[in-house]
Amino acid sequence: MRTYSLAYLTANASTVPQAVGIAAELGYAYVGLRVQPNGPGAPYQTLIRDAAVMRETHAAMRDTGVGVYDLEIIRIGEQFNVADHAALMNMGQTLGAKAVLVAADDTNESRLVDNYAALCDAMLPYGLTADLEFMPWTAVKDAKSATRVIERAGRPSNAGVLVDALHFGRSTTTLQDIAAIPRELLHYAQMCDAQAGLNFTTEELIHTARQERLLPGEGNIDVTGLFATLPHDLPVSVEIVNLERSKLMGDKAWAELCLNATKKFLGDA
Repeated sequence: MRTYSLAYLTANASTVPQAVGIAAELGYAYVGLRVQPNGPGAPYQTLIRDAAVMRETHAAMRDTGVGVYDLEIIRIGEQFNVADHAALMNMGQTLGAKAVLVAADDTNESRLVDNYAALCDAMLPYGLTADLEFMPWTAVKDAKSATRVIERAGRPSNAGVLVDALHFGRSTTTLQDIAAIPRELLHYAQMCDAQAGLNFTTEELIHTARQERLLPGEGNIDVTGLFATLPHDLPVSVEIVNLERSKLMGDKAWAELCLNATKKFLGDA
């Protein structure tokens, strides 16, 4: 039986305590939280430096047994400074989080490698893995690129590659590339579906990723092949944001639909 986590985007209208409650009611073991915006002015969950929400979150976790799996997001750009993310790391340790989602924006790979290695070093005392997510519109566009950056960084003990089904289906990544990722670099994977292909514009790629994903089986990404290739005991982050559909249903009903569809698709229903 796989372990499931409720990703931030799937229940993006909920506060952190609300997301923990939804996860508990539906049978998710974990939640994923976005505690830093993924871009200027983008939405996120207020938790860092909000003592009241932090207390409420701790209470909800204690009462339900739901844990925090991953935190979003640290972006490594040209002006990256590890110290800017100290509050996120400290909060991650306080919540018992396991992983931090890392995105790469710096096209200077040597500098990116150095900054990624420094980030891994900084996160190690907090018990956090730095999971580098390949996305076709970023500087790390596919699984091979993510693995190469990590290898060039000396493969730190807390390094990781994050595989999102959407980016697998919209990048040049093959099942052979997925199979070649060293097992110790895989900490969790993200489930969704969409139309596969390599001809989308950057705007279309980002739109789908942040607003219009599909349930597994509704698109034509080889989600079956992907999750058959990934380790079967790998925790699954259910990241199926669809703003139009979830707004009509509400976060809880949408999160339930997403979990049920994912479990059925993976044979856990």
